[in-house]
Amino acid sequence: MKRVVVTGSSGKVGRATVAELSDAGYEVVGVDLTRGPANQAGGIVADLTQMGQVVELLAGADAVVHHAAIPAPGLRSEEVTFRTNMMSTFNVFEAAALLGTPRVVWASSEMTLGLPFGPRLPDYAPVDEEHTLYPEQSYALAKVLSEEVGRQYHRRFGTTVIGLRFSNVIELADYEHFPSYWRDAKLRAWNLWGYVDVRDTARSTRLALEAEVSGAHSLIIAAADTVMDRPSAELMSEVFPSVALRPLDDPHATLLSIGRARKVLGYEPAWSWRKVLG
Repeated sequence: MKRVVVTGSSGKVGRATVAELSDAGYEVVGVDLTRGPANQAGGIVADLTQMGQVVELLAGADAVVHHAAIPAPGLRSEEVTFRTNMMSTFNVFEAAALLGTPRVVWASSEMTLGLPFGPRLPDYAPVDEEHTLYPEQSYALAKVLSEEVGRQYHRRFGTTVIGLRFSNVIELADYEHFPSYWRDAKLRAWNLWGYVDVRDTARSTRLALEAEVSGAHSLIIAAADTVMDRPSAELMSEVFPSVALRPLDDPHATLLSIGRARKVLGYEPAWSWRKVLG
């Protein structure tokens, strides 16, 4: 049984990850800044911006899943968001290197790609990991720089680092809102109509822990389709007519490509609004 530290264990993705890993037989140590359901039993309250605390947390761990962060732009000031997210992620990478923890899986973001799309259009669609990064907020900038930190820590210390660029994370109750998007394609065009079920974020995290890969990877994690009931090509033609559309493997295919996650992790989304709403 592997011992895995999960930071941000009381958050939306963290709770699902703790459940997924526990069900798979991992010994999970939940960590969060505040006490919550996912870290009440055997969990730890800690401040990841404090390096000494992070080293203590990771001692004896076989891997770390770092999902702790200020989870979106606009919740705190630009300075606080950048400092908190950058410092906590750096501390996790550094502690893993000091302790010889072989693998770090962490939550990057679709926002590295240039979201919200609007004033700046995507270079092409579906957007993939080769797309130029256009961070528009300090939240996204911290994710971009943390991806680079991960690459350098792999180069220097051999740590396997897998950053998961989660799309807009959806819980079960959120699906009831999807039909309200269908009347106007512009309502959810900001991220090319992308989403991902929280259960699929947890599954992708487990796959990232188990994948027989090394190196530093940044992978888009999204549902296989969009939030819309119309074909993806029709959406692009209406809202982003000047953006080059590359071939799609399905008429309703996601415009945030998950091809690399499929190849590297064996990731295949299990959840779609079509399955939930019928």
